[in-house]
Amino acid sequence: MLIFIDEAHIHLDSDEGYGWSVKGERFWVSSNSPGRAKVSFYGIYVYNYAKVKIFPYLKADQFNTIDVLKHLRTEFPDQEVTLIWDGAPYHRAQLVNEALQVLQINLQPLPSYSPDFMPVEHLWQWLREDVTYHTCYQSAAELIERVHLFEQDIHSNPFEISDRLWVKNHLDPDEEKLRVST
Repeated sequence: MLIFIDEAHIHLDSDEGYGWSVKGERFWVSSNSPGRAKVSFYGIYVYNYAKVKIFPYLKADQFNTIDVLKHLRTEFPDQEVTLIWDGAPYHRAQLVNEALQVLQINLQPLPSYSPDFMPVEHLWQWLREDVTYHTCYQSAAELIERVHLFEQDIHSNPFEISDRLWVKNHLDPDEEKLRVST
C-alpha cells in the first residue's frame, strides 16, 4: 500500500483565486477579517485505492502526526504500508520515528524541495479552488465542515481523484526550464 501525506494550513479568510467581475470594478468578497486564524489539515492519498482522507487539527506537529499514523494503521491493519512524505521538522521527530517502527509503517521520504513528486499538493490546489477561493469562514468549525463535504464530494468520482492527483516519477527538463523562482 502506497500512501502519500502532506499538510496544509488553510486560513479562514479568503484565498485569492480567479473569478469574474465587471471590468474596471473591484471584486469584493465578504469577510469577517479573521486575521491569521487557520486550521492545519493532514491530507492522505491512498494511491492503491485512489482514496483521499483529510484530517483537521489546530496545528501540525509530531503528536498530531502520530495520531494520523495511528488512524492509517487502524484503517489498514494487516497491510504493508509505505508512506511517502516531505522533510517537515515534525516528520523527522524522534517520537514520530518511534511510532513508525511500532506501527510497522515503512517510510520513503521525498528528496528535499520536491513538491512536484507529492500528489497531495494537487489535492490542496483542488481544495482551495472548491473551498476557499473567494470565501471567508466565520469559524474553524465552519471551515472543517466545508472541507469534510469537499472530501465526501470528491469520492463520488474516483477517476477524477486519480486524474487530478497524478504521481510524477521524473521531472521533464523542458518543463523545468520554464519555472521561475520569485
